[in-house]
Amino acid sequence: MRKTILPFLLLVTCYLLLVTFPIHADEVEDLQKQINELEKAKKMSVDATKPLEGQLDSLKRQLAQIQASLYSLSYKISRKEKDLEARTEKIAFQQVLLEQRVRSYYIRSYHTNPLTVLFSSQSSASIFRELSYRLAATREDQKVITSITDEIVDLLSQKEKLEKDKASLASLQAQVDKNAVFLGGEIKKAKDYQADLSGKIAELSARQQAILAAKSGTFTTSVGDVPLADDSNARPDFNPGFSPAFAMFSFGAYTHRNGMSQYGAKGRADSGQNAEQILAAYYPGASLNKSYNVPATINVSGYGSRNFEDEYMKRIYEMPNSFPKEALKAQAVAARTYAVRQGGSICPTESCQVYKDSNKGGAWEEAVNETKGWVLEGGPNAQYSSTTGGYTNNGGWDTKCGSKNCWTGDAFEKIAGSPWFYKGWYKDRLGASCGKSHPWLNNEEMSDILNSWIVYQSGDSRDRISPVDTSCWSGNPFSISEMRDKANQHGGAVTSVSSASVVYSEGGSTASVTFATQTGSITISGADFKTIFNLRAPGYVSIKSPLYNIEKK
Repeated sequence: MRKTILPFLLLVTCYLLLVTFPIHADEVEDLQKQINELEKAKKMSVDATKPLEGQLDSLKRQLAQIQASLYSLSYKISRKEKDLEARTEKIAFQQVLLEQRVRSYYIRSYHTNPLTVLFSSQSSASIFRELSYRLAATREDQKVITSITDEIVDLLSQKEKLEKDKASLASLQAQVDKNAVFLGGEIKKAKDYQADLSGKIAELSARQQAILAAKSGTFTTSVGDVPLADDSNARPDFNPGFSPAFAMFSFGAYTHRNGMSQYGAKGRADSGQNAEQILAAYYPGASLNKSYNVPATINVSGYGSRNFEDEYMKRIYEMPNSFPKEALKAQAVAARTYAVRQGGSICPTESCQVYKDSNKGGAWEEAVNETKGWVLEGGPNAQYSSTTGGYTNNGGWDTKCGSKNCWTGDAFEKIAGSPWFYKGWYKDRLGASCGKSHPWLNNEEMSDILNSWIVYQSGDSRDRISPVDTSCWSGNPFSISEMRDKANQHGGAVTSVSSASVVYSEGGSTASVTFATQTGSITISGADFKTIFNLRAPGYVSIKSPLYNIEKK
């Protein structure tokens, strides 16, 4: 039974350790796909264990049947033992009779001598009568002696067999008990294995999802939502004070890349486009209805019902009044369309649209009035965000030439001067930096990122791939030296990185990254590297967008 069960458990375990989950980490949805794959592997493990549990249950039932047979045998032996005790008492009495019979037989054997009878008898009739009597008595003594002797021999034989049966029973019982303990242990191990796997999946998902969510940017921000700081330390011309130094620069941040780029709208307006041209660029396939019958009111969570045009629309804080009028008008149409599509209720935060219970006034109110009743119909959703990095999911490359050929120089967001168009990130949204003053990594830190990728690809100890800064991030991550040792177990660790390059795809993402190391060239897909980098990079150093570059100095 052990030979059948243990290899099966080992096979399932090995499969789970070796299975590689595809990573398409672009947005939260992509992370969820990865977690779903992990859950799928867990289900496969459970499904694979069920037949094993069925086999163990069957063996357990067989053991129960054997145990019942042993109980029956034990009962029979007990009955036989009592029967032999009774027979022993009986034979003890018969043994006295046997002694008498033997003595009588001996005497009769002497007196049954024919010559003795012949000389002592008076007549021939009495001679034969006496002789017959004595012979009959002698034969009876022989029968009794033989019967009692056979009984004693059988009793001794049965006692000997009984002792052997009892010894065999004890051996069988020991084997049954041993197998019962083993099977119970195997069942418990199978259950513990599943529980442990579930716990690891939950821990891996929750903790690493939190890290990726914090570093990738799982919310959408807009120009009017939070001020976009122009951090000189996050620029590519910053001098970190050491070399070689590597930094990841993201094109855009905190965006789903759906619909309109607000800085892109500013750049287009600065380049002479009007609101309708801007809307057509960001919402292809939609038609502009300039006399849409908007609802009279809309319910704003926490504020109650508000007049749709005269209150709600004029109190949206999503784009500064300093932006060009045509950009503001495009924003008003996008905001009005988004609100209409919410079906009568809307939240007042960046999760929907930022609303404050006072009129914004100025150029924004003029844009609302000039586009009153303008709503997009059909086409993609009416989402928007501050900066998408020069590419949107709906419109493609957001450049003057409409392709990657003039990106980045003629990207409309760059023309508009978005501070988030090309930035190295090392702080969280609230400004915490976890002790880092810039996004640059030294040679050891960059090598550690690649060693993390090696370990991740192997499927070994993935749950320990997280930032080493445990004061900012919880968990039990490998130290840099431990990660190096672990990578050495899976083909060889990276200890030196001399250069890095990227390849961009036509689909608006970093297709691949290539590093020259002391072990040779290493190429990783852009999505995979983004995930590993965000899981392992120190502090809040991170890649925010699927479109990014690697700088080296």
